Amino acid sequence: MTSTGDTRDGVTTVYKVSGMSCGHCEGAVGSEISELDRVSSVKAVASTGEVTVVSAAPLEEAAVRAAVDEAGFELVGTL
Repeated sequence: MTSTGDTRDGVTTVYKVSGMSCGHCEGAVGSEISELDRVSSVKAVASTGEVTVVSAAPLEEAAVRAAVDEAGFELVGTL
């Protein structure tokens, strides 16, 4: 199951990230992903490991993976 959908605001994709445990982790992941081109919003939730990203167009998974890696965590995939 993939939670990717087109909305009026763009494309919403929910990613699963392992290793987040606190607000600082959420901020680090959110900050790195928000630097990607076409990203308009990011919401990371440490308790579930879910990161919801809204972008103008679908993002390359490799770019999201690199951003999550840069923050010090692991991208598991999409939900």
